[in-house]
Amino acid sequence: MHVATATVGPFQENSWLIVDPSAHRAVFVDPGDEPEVLLALLEQSGATLDAIWLTHAHLDHIGGIAGVRRRWPVPVLMHPLDQPLFERGASQAARYGIPFEQPDPVDGELSEGMRLTVGALAFDVLHVPGHAPGHVIFVGEGAIFGGDLLFAGSIGRTDLPGCDPEAMQRSLERMATLPPELAVHPGHGPSTTIGEELRSNPFLNGVARVKRA
Repeated sequence: MHVATATVGPFQENSWLIVDPSAHRAVFVDPGDEPEVLLALLEQSGATLDAIWLTHAHLDHIGGIAGVRRRWPVPVLMHPLDQPLFERGASQAARYGIPFEQPDPVDGELSEGMRLTVGALAFDVLHVPGHAPGHVIFVGEGAIFGGDLLFAGSIGRTDLPGCDPEAMQRSLERMATLPPELAVHPGHGPSTTIGEELRSNPFLNGVARVKRA
């Protein structure tokens, strides 16, 4: 597996490109902004784009979809519980004064227990709500593409519309049971591992609990 990333937009969101180099196939996870940057990343990989997978539908994770799909009209997959967030992308961006192109409706639904593939690579979908109702993560090939659930030393916000601190706590407890060697590629900030976060992140090792806003 080859993994590339571009940190894009005013929220400095990590957009991830997963490539099977032997099959020359790829998917984007959370193409959040600056589609021209993302398309250049894809071109550098030499791969064909098969799909776009969304961990969740906050505006900083979906703002590059329309631009990418003008060049690569691939299916977009998302958990259906995030549909209201997806539909409000443009209005939310307007509140922040951020340029934003509303994507077309998604093409397919993600759910707990699905297995997604790109080339010979395989990833399991885990539904981990809290930061967003339909938040999912993609686990496979020694890595987690985790969106805004877990960051290096921190966690995603739980004070936004649609957040649920109690669900976030349960999702983090689930994350803590995953193999410690798994790399975590988050939606913001540097990559880490489950083991490192179990040692140092109070929200994953039980020292701190998610509080209701």
